[in-house]
Amino acid sequence: MESNTATLATELGNYETQLNGWIEQEKSAVQVINNVSHLWLDKSVELVIFRNQLVNRSVSEVLGLIDYARNFVGKPITINDVLTLSGELLKIDIAPSRLDIGRLAAEWVTEGSSFASQAEFLGAKLNGFVGNAAASLTPKDVVLYGFGRIGRLAARELITQAGKGEQLRLRAIVTRSLSKDDIEKRADLLRNDSIHGPFLGTITADVENNALIINGHTVKLIAAKSPDAVDYEAHGITNALVIDNTGVFRDREGLGLHLKSNGISQVLLTAPGKGDVPNIVHGVNHLNHPADSDTIFSAASCTTNAIIPILKVVEESVGIDNGHLETIHSYTNDQNLLDNYHAKYRRGRSAALNMVITETGADSAIKKVLPVLSGKLTANSVRVPTPDVSLVILSLNLKTKTSKDELNAILKKAALEGDLVEQIQYSISNELVSSDLIGNPCASIVDSPATIVSADGMRAVLYIWYDNEYGYTRQVMRLSKYLSKVVRMTYY
Repeated sequence: MESNTATLATELGNYETQLNGWIEQEKSAVQVINNVSHLWLDKSVELVIFRNQLVNRSVSEVLGLIDYARNFVGKPITINDVLTLSGELLKIDIAPSRLDIGRLAAEWVTEGSSFASQAEFLGAKLNGFVGNAAASLTPKDVVLYGFGRIGRLAARELITQAGKGEQLRLRAIVTRSLSKDDIEKRADLLRNDSIHGPFLGTITADVENNALIINGHTVKLIAAKSPDAVDYEAHGITNALVIDNTGVFRDREGLGLHLKSNGISQVLLTAPGKGDVPNIVHGVNHLNHPADSDTIFSAASCTTNAIIPILKVVEESVGIDNGHLETIHSYTNDQNLLDNYHAKYRRGRSAALNMVITETGADSAIKKVLPVLSGKLTANSVRVPTPDVSLVILSLNLKTKTSKDELNAILKKAALEGDLVEQIQYSISNELVSSDLIGNPCASIVDSPATIVSADGMRAVLYIWYDNEYGYTRQVMRLSKYLSKVVRMTYY
C-alpha cells in the first residue's frame, strides 16, 4: 500500500513538473511574440522559422513551429534560444531584412561555443546586415485588377506583410461593377473565407468613399470595364504595379491596356502569359528578367510554380532524360458546380461530384521557364472534388543512377540551403494529406515518404503537394517585390 502511494506521488510530481515546465515555455513564447512584433513594426525585420512566418502567431503556434524546427534539422533548439536571440536582435543596428531565426538557433546550438556571446555570434552571422538600419526602400503602390480567389488572398497578404509600409502598398482594387451592396459583399468575402478562414484583422466598408479600410490602410474600390478606363493618378496612385488576377487578357496587347492608364508602370499577370510575355517562377528564373527589362510579366501558373523548382533540382543533380507529370488538381471556378454547358470538354460536368480529366499548360510553360527540359516531358491533369491543395506526380526517367535515400537527401538539402528555400518544403510526415497543407507558404512540398525509385535506380516517382491558392499567391508576392525593387536582405 505504501509502495502504491509513493508511486502515485511520484507520478503526480512528474505531471506537475512537466506542466510547470510547459507553462514556463508559454511565458517565453509570449516574450518571443513581443520581440517579433517590435522587430517587424519598428525595424522592418521579419523573423521566420524555416520559411514559416512568426508575425501574428499565437503562443501555441510559436511553440509548435519550434518543435517542427527541432525535429526537422535534428538540433535541440529551444524556445529560450529563440527568445534570447530575438532579444539580441532588438539591440542591433540592423537593416530591413527577413531572417530565419530557426536557422540561426540551429547554428547557435552547433557553433555557439566558438563565440563569447550571442551578440558576437549574431555580429558574425549578420555582418552585412549590421549598421544598415538607415537603409530604406522606396514603397511601391499596388493595384489589384480583379478580386476573385487569388485577388482576395493577395489583398490579405499585401496588408499582412505591410509592416512599416516600406515595400508594397495596396492602394486600389478594380472590379467590373461597384454598388453599395457590392462594397459590403466584397468586404464580407475578404473577412471570411471557407477555405482559408477569417482575416486576422479589421475591415471596414467605407461606402461613402468607395473604399475598404483594412488594418488602417485605405484601399479604393474602382469600377472599370476595361484596363485602360481608369485614371489612377486621380486617386493619388502613381508608378503602380497592377496585378491582373482576371486572366481575361494574357498576351502583350491585352495586358498592355493597363499601361495606357495614368499611374501604372508595370503589369503582373497571375496566369500563364501568352506569346512573348515573360513567364517567371520566382526562385528559378526571375534573375533572368530584371525589373527594368520589361513592363509586362507573368507569374505563370500554380502548377508551374510547384513543379519547376523540383525539376530544376533533379535536373541539376541526377539529370532527367524524359518523363510525365500528372496533376491531381482541386476544382476551380472555371468548372461548373452542376452539369451545364462549358466551352471545354468535361469541365461542364459537376466539379463537386466528379473526377475530371482536363489539360494543363505546365508542359508548355516548362519550355519558357526551364528550357533545358523542353520537349522532354508530357503532362495532363485530373480535377478532383476538393476545394484547395493539389498534387503533382512526377514520373521521371533519370540520367544518373540514384536511390530513394539519395534523391530525398538532395531535395531536403534544397529545402534547407540555396536559392530555392522559399519555394521548396520537405515533409517527413507519414500521415500527410491535402488538408494539412492549406495555407502552406511554399510553392512545392516534397512528400518524402512517398518517393519511389526503381530497383535499377534509373526511374523515380515524386509526389509534390502545393496549395494552389495560397502557396501560389505567396509566389506572386515574392515576384511583385522583386519587380518593384523592394526586396529586403535575407538570411536563410
